[in-house]
Amino acid sequence: MTRAAFVSAAAAALIVALGGGFVIGRMPVRLSEPSGIAIIAPAAARTTGAPIYYQDPDGKPSYSLTPKKTEDGRDYHSVPADADISFDEAEASDARETKSAEAKSERKIKYYRNPMGLPDTSPTPKKDSMGMDYIAVYEGDDTDDGSVKLSPGKIQRTGVQSEPTTRRVIRTLIRAPGTIQLDERRVSVISMRAESWVQKVANVTTGTQVSKGQPLMEIYSPAVASAAAEYISTINSPAIGGVERYGRGSRQRLMNLDVPDKAIVAMEKSRTVPISIEWSAPSDGIVLERNAIEGMRAQPGDVLFRVADTSVVWAMVDVAERDLGVLAVGQSVRVKARSFPGRTFSGAVGVIYPQVNKETRTARVRVELPNPDGILLPDMYVDAEIDTGKPEPVLSIPESAVLDTGARQSVLVDKGQGRFEPREVKLGHRGGDYVEVSEGLAEGDPVVVSANFLIDAESNLKAALKGFSEAGGQP
Repeated sequence: MTRAAFVSAAAAALIVALGGGFVIGRMPVRLSEPSGIAIIAPAAARTTGAPIYYQDPDGKPSYSLTPKKTEDGRDYHSVPADADISFDEAEASDARETKSAEAKSERKIKYYRNPMGLPDTSPTPKKDSMGMDYIAVYEGDDTDDGSVKLSPGKIQRTGVQSEPTTRRVIRTLIRAPGTIQLDERRVSVISMRAESWVQKVANVTTGTQVSKGQPLMEIYSPAVASAAAEYISTINSPAIGGVERYGRGSRQRLMNLDVPDKAIVAMEKSRTVPISIEWSAPSDGIVLERNAIEGMRAQPGDVLFRVADTSVVWAMVDVAERDLGVLAVGQSVRVKARSFPGRTFSGAVGVIYPQVNKETRTARVRVELPNPDGILLPDMYVDAEIDTGKPEPVLSIPESAVLDTGARQSVLVDKGQGRFEPREVKLGHRGGDYVEVSEGLAEGDPVVVSANFLIDAESNLKAALKGFSEAGGQP
């Protein structure tokens, strides 16, 4: 028994107990029943505040005409007549339902649709194969503007939420693995250009850190000695007039033999021909290769030392083919070495190689990376994050608002009053759960960001029904 019906029955019983007559007093109590009978409670009951029924103490829909206890021993609460003067809430609900039913009865039914969403309509009431009634579609529920209308109750139950289109800065990070490689422009090779003999080798081995100008070895070469004697003779001759006018050719011959500038300057100061020439490191770096041995004979072109400058290295990163469209030279890159998890190295994209690996479907990107501490070593594994976002804000919407069918992308625009309009859009960069909108929306347009797939299903159903009805109407 409902609360309204129960109280009505209690009031009727109270009236009978008081003599069965209807008493019309000051501020009567009106109790409504679904049947429409109005029962007037006695004014004495209202004045004295006598209880007309008893209700469960927890507010449950359990009532009694006499005092009662719950299963755990608690008393039911007494409800006097003046505590519930009228059932306005129940009457209002009944009135709303009646008004809605009357409004629907006044509206014209266009057709009846299949309750399971199948493309089947009927001009008259009908049941499907399982005995379910077809659902009536009224005028106004189906429009020709492509929008979908939902009732407030359905919007609340499905959790539909909208968010206005705004401008945001979209940051897109591409994460890719890579390895450290030497900058090939910073690798130097020390070799002889004439037949030579290694007189002495400095205490330098493979892996040793050397600085520019540091001695590596001493070389004796007959060709170098001959060129040095000619140069000293030229600059010492008073008749010739020194190096400025006639010594340039002799000095150039020494330079062609790759004699270090430091050794040539020492000759000019001492005005003597040295027995051996000291070769030094051409730059700061690490000795990658040492082939020089004391007393050995070196032929022209033999590599005696190879030195690499590691102040700047390359991070060779393998980027997926799908991300190549947003890459550009100069974009900032953050690199984390697996050997140094708490440290981040900053660089920039230097080269995007014009080739895709057919097996891994990746392209190689070269990142130029400063390495002042020299802790990044060749072939070391790293993880790179490439920032491909635009610095200026762009029109964007949440990714959850996009309905992607593969062939097109669309959103649902909230038109207000329960109407939602599907609209095709063109998208751009993605990042941070947002996506750029290049066409289809204006700033401030509210789009559905939650439960939009339910509205889309309703839209597809509506389109299917309309297409079916139009096809059925053709002769």
